[in-house]
Amino acid sequence: MDVYKTAQKLLEKFGGIALEKQHTFGEIIAENNWNIDMETGMISFGDNLVFPFQILGTFSYSSESWLWVWANVKSGIPEKLMEQALILKKYGEDDGIDLLKNSEFEANKNDLHLIGIIASGMFNSSCYYLGNYGAGTMCVTIKSKEIDKSFENNHLKIFTVFPQLISLFEMNHRNSFINYLKEKDYKIEIKEKEIIGIRNGNKAMATFDELNRLKKLNG
Repeated sequence: MDVYKTAQKLLEKFGGIALEKQHTFGEIIAENNWNIDMETGMISFGDNLVFPFQILGTFSYSSESWLWVWANVKSGIPEKLMEQALILKKYGEDDGIDLLKNSEFEANKNDLHLIGIIASGMFNSSCYYLGNYGAGTMCVTIKSKEIDKSFENNHLKIFTVFPQLISLFEMNHRNSFINYLKEKDYKIEIKEKEIIGIRNGNKAMATFDELNRLKKLNG
C-alpha cells in the first residue's frame, strides 16, 4: 500500500515542526536505553528521564508489517495507552486516510517515522520514539513539560531540518515550508515562486520550481 498518498497533507502540515522537535529529544536522551511500564504509562531513559507515553503500534521485522495497537488484540495493552491511536483511527475513517484506518499493512522503517511525525504533530506531543524490542519496533508519542521547555524556536534549525524532511519523504515542498514557518510563528510573505518567513528580525527565504520543489533555501 502506498501509505503516502492519503497522508501527504498531514505530513506537509506537521512534518517540519515535528522533525525539529525530534532533534531536541535526541539531544535530551542521548544514548540512553529505553524501558516502559504499561501499568504506570511511563517510559524511561535511564533513572532521571521518565515521561508519559501513548502507544501507536508496532512494526514486525519478520513480516515487515505495521500493526496499529488497537488491532493488537492479543497484547493486553491498557486502553488508556492507546487513546491517541483510537482518535487517529476515527480520523482516518472519517477522512479516508488508509494509513490511519487500516489495521495492518506492509511497511518499512521510514513509514514508522511518517506515523510518528503525523501523530506527534496532531496531538502537539513533545516527540515520538521508536523503541527496538528485539522482534520489532514500537512507536510511541511522548508529552513532557520538561522536554517542551528544552525546545528552542531556533531560526537556524530551518536550514537543516527542512532539507532533511524533504529528503526523507515525498511531499509538496512549498506547502510544507509554509506550514513549517506557521508552526514556528513566522510572518510569511508569499510570492509566485518564493516564500519568505520573518521572525525577530531573522529571515528564511525559499524558492521553488514549477513543480513546487525546493530550488534554494537561505537566510
